[in-house]
Parts: sequence; C-alpha cells; structure tokens
Amino acid sequence: MSEAYIIDAVRTPRSIGKIGKGALAHMHPQHLGATVLRALKERNDLTTADIDDVIWGTSAQFGAQGGDLARMAALDADFDIRVSGVTLDRFCGSGITATALAAAQIKSGAEDLVIAGGTEMMSQVIDYSGKARQAGLTGGMGSNLRLQEKHPQSNQGVAADAIATIEGITREDLEALGVESQRRAAVAMAEGRFDGSIVPVLDDAGKVVLDHEEYPRPGTTAETLAAMKPAFEALADMPSREDGPTFRQLINQRYPDIDIRPMHHVGTSSGVVDGAAALLLASGDYARAHGLKPRARVVATANIGDDPTLMLNAPGPAARKVLAKAGLTKDDIDVWEVNEAFAVVVEKFIRDLDIDRARININGGSIALGHPIGATGAILIGTALDELERSGGRYALITMCAAGGMAPAIIIERV
Repeated sequence: MSEAYIIDAVRTPRSIGKIGKGALAHMHPQHLGATVLRALKERNDLTTADIDDVIWGTSAQFGAQGGDLARMAALDADFDIRVSGVTLDRFCGSGITATALAAAQIKSGAEDLVIAGGTEMMSQVIDYSGKARQAGLTGGMGSNLRLQEKHPQSNQGVAADAIATIEGITREDLEALGVESQRRAAVAMAEGRFDGSIVPVLDDAGKVVLDHEEYPRPGTTAETLAAMKPAFEALADMPSREDGPTFRQLINQRYPDIDIRPMHHVGTSSGVVDGAAALLLASGDYARAHGLKPRARVVATANIGDDPTLMLNAPGPAARKVLAKAGLTKDDIDVWEVNEAFAVVVEKFIRDLDIDRARININGGSIALGHPIGATGAILIGTALDELERSGGRYALITMCAAGGMAPAIIIERV
C-alpha cells in the first residue's frame, strides 16, 4: 500500500463558546472551516483542483452547521468547484475519524491529496439546542426508548462522576490534573509552541477577529478548584426526558450498587469553545511530484466500542488496539494526546496503561484550551505533530472518548 503523509496542520484559536462573550460566536461555521482550508492552500501553494476530497468532522449537524459543512467551507475558501466534501459525525471522535478515512483513501491508492479536519461552534450548538427544547422538540440518545432499555445512556458529566466513583479516583486527583493542564497550556503559549499551527480568523474586511487562545485560565490553582461546586450534582437527579428516569437512575440501571459522588466541575471538564482545524494529507508520489515535504506518516488507525452507559472508557482499549495494529508497545510512544473531555478520562487512562505523566498532554489539554467537538481530533493530531518536531520524538498516539461509548485512535510517526 501507499504511505499516507501529513504535510501540514493548521487550526484557528479556540474562542469561548458563548454568544455575546466569545470572539468567534457571531461568525458562520463555514467561515471558520474556510479559514483553515484557505490557510492550507496558501501555506502549501496548492492547486486546489488536485484535492480529491475534503473529509470533515462536525458533530451537531443542524442549524448553521448543517448542509455538508465540508463542501460549503471549500467553496467559501475559493477552492476549485471540482473539490468535493463530505461531513461525518462520530461525536467527539469526528476529527480523528476524518483523518483516518483520509489516510485510508490515500493508503489504498484511491486518492492522492485529501484534506481532513473539523469545525464545531459550541456557542451556536448550545443556542440552537436551547431553542429546540423550548419549542418542545426532542431527540438524541434519550428519545429511542427501546434502545435506552437495552443500553441506558446518561449525561456525560454524570457518567464521568460515576467512573471516578467506581475507580476510587478522588476529587483532589481530578483537580490536580486540571491544574496541571492549565499550567502546561500556559507554558506552551508563553513559549510559542502553538504559533506554527494557529492561523488568525479574519472578518470579511480582512480585520483580525481572533489570533490567540481565548479560553485558558492560567491563574488556576488547587485552591480555586477546591472552592468550586460540582457541576453535575443537580443534573444527576433531573429527568432524562419528560416523565423518564433521572440521569443517575439510568446509570444505576446497569450499576445498581454505585452511589455516584459528584466531583467534576468547570475546572476538571473540557471547555466549551468554538474552533476549526485541518490537516493536509498526500501520497508519497504526489508529495514528491509537487515539492511537498511530509512532516509525518500515518502508521495505524483503530476504532473500538465500550460500555455505552459509562460512555467514556474506550480510549484505553482503543490505544491497546492501535498499538497492536502498529506492532508497537506503549514504551515506543513519545507523545500521547488523550482528550481531556473530563479529568477522569485521562486519569483512568494513565493508571490503566501505566503511562508516564510527563509524556501525556504535554502542552495542556481541553480542560485548559477547550473542546470544539468535531474539530478537536484534528487539533490534537496537529498538536502531537508539533510536539514531536519540537522534542525530536518519533511516535505519537492520539485518542479520545466519544458518545455512545466509542473511541478512535491514530498513531503517527515524525518524518
């Protein structure tokens, strides 16, 4: 098979995902997607007619994020009209999945030049979802009652607290990880570790709307987190749907002996933000013929499912699966990126796989920087690649939990 090479990786800064507060919240999601697509074109002097496809991750495909964002963003970026696009949803794992599918197309020889990435504007998703609820519209995991009887699926934050309770992970453990995420992100920003990948978002007049990370709280301490009220304590005892079981009861249907302890809060949960990211992938033949310098190759990809009730435990099994497919061990991995959806996800991953904490989420994670759902996987791959180049490492493994109890994983090798 052909090799699939990563040529470049770009992303927008992440903006606070709240209308009226975040710098990007008033913009169209297609504009954010076009921003990173245009950056790849300009940075690599691409002939866009050569691009075989744009594969994009967007989880909440409704409102302004509906209508095949990949194709519309490519048109908005002034790509050749022959450039097609497809938009997919694996919840939080969408960006990794988009990259894996792009790599598979290239490895199979079916295509030579593909862009993968994602966009999610959580500000607009939250606003749209709130209006839908007010209008009496229902949907999502709780609306299929037959499925809920088979596989009760709760709120992710309540599931995070349940996992911490089961695993004996304390609130102090979670908050220590949250503080460290903020510290590492602050160091990374101060040293300019993200500067090579971040591209500014401009308005139609060419004025800079945002050129820096907006979400981090670098002054976070153990004391400030200890004073925070758990975010999901009240939610746990709210009905999951009208006249339905509470979110706590959904978990207790499968795990009746768990007395869920409320622990996670804003300082130990991923930030709600807006953002987009994109990766340029090419075959070796295309790269050589057009003077593109590969930065990394895609070694292996994997997908796996796990318990949909606890929902967040699949990254560990996904990592083991992709390591086996690559013929590598955990000791071969220099850089680990495991999405900080909630602190317990990373804490459990570290304990289960016995990972050196110094090699995981080296530059902070989504607790400090935010989690624009469909874009995050592409962001993490780019962050891992930047870190391999900065540190001289060889292999990086990137994985993340996704709703429904899933996790994709990918291993890349620095070239």
